[in-house]
Amino acid sequence: MFDTPMAAVSLVDRHRQWFAGNVGLADRETPLDVSFCARLVPTRKPLIVPDATQHPRFSSYRNVIEAPNIRFYAGAPLIDEDGYVLGAMCVIDDEPREVSDRQIDALTTFAGQATQHLAAIRSRMRMAELGDHLARSAQREEDLVATITHELRTPVTSIQGYLELLSENEDLEPYRRMIEPIHRNGQRLVAMVDHILAGTRPHDAPLPAPVGPVDLNTVVAAALTSCRALTALRAEPIDVRPGPPTPVRADLARLAHAFEQLLRNALLFTPGDRAIIVRISDTPQPTVEITDRGVGIPDDELPYVFDRFYRGRHAREQAIPGVGLGLTIARGAVAAHLGSLEVTSDMHGTTARVTLPGAD
Repeated sequence: MFDTPMAAVSLVDRHRQWFAGNVGLADRETPLDVSFCARLVPTRKPLIVPDATQHPRFSSYRNVIEAPNIRFYAGAPLIDEDGYVLGAMCVIDDEPREVSDRQIDALTTFAGQATQHLAAIRSRMRMAELGDHLARSAQREEDLVATITHELRTPVTSIQGYLELLSENEDLEPYRRMIEPIHRNGQRLVAMVDHILAGTRPHDAPLPAPVGPVDLNTVVAAALTSCRALTALRAEPIDVRPGPPTPVRADLARLAHAFEQLLRNALLFTPGDRAIIVRISDTPQPTVEITDRGVGIPDDELPYVFDRFYRGRHAREQAIPGVGLGLTIARGAVAAHLGSLEVTSDMHGTTARVTLPGAD
């Protein structure tokens, strides 16, 4: 919209500004004495500088005199739900320019969206901390599941239904760009609810029909297909080493979902240039091993990895997506197939080994 070579979402601290995201700026943070964004905090209003070299305050700034040679700056404040100014959403150019009122309004709208995104990250981290407590309280788990089922799934499903009706209305074709993202994110919410419900299903729950002989290679292939979005981000492809035809008695969808959880863990906790190996074998029993060269699991956390809603330090600190149910779901599904899931880890990575009985 602005056609500038630089843009940033800045968070203003007491002594510095830090870029939560930026394009075209070499530094991750700068001191406040060269910060344009810091000037928005007390005013709580957009700041427009057509030519910084002609401005009495900014003309002496180091980043104006030297690289990146700031000339034009336009910023809108990030104001959270509590009314605090967190920083600014800004666009920057090394050439002077003017902007219209419509562009300033758009920048203010973008700043509001950025603030909501930051709030969502904060909420996710708070939910992760809450999950650690939920893992040690069965009653609170049941309350959470009941609340999610009633308070979230029901209204989201209703919203999805109305959105489908709107999407079929030809008169609303100009608004389809706005309807489709809402519908897509609603589907994500429903999927998250289903994920949580799957993680709280009793381990001894019977398998749904149909259950029959399935080649273990096919099950793993289905799980890999479900993880295509994550695998596409990697420089190093997953090394799949299929075995001979290995029939197991299984509900294909549920067992594939279990392997999907194990693969997602490997993908999320393994840098994109490090190996992930999937081995399938039929001796002495049908077995699948998923070995990664990721961050590993500390010894003091390993006993808790199957606990509901448990998330390790690395997952919390790096804000890795998830609510701590992946291994719980995987173990429950494998146990329902009368198999076992073992997770081992050291400083070189993690191995998840699934052993299943063969088909009669």
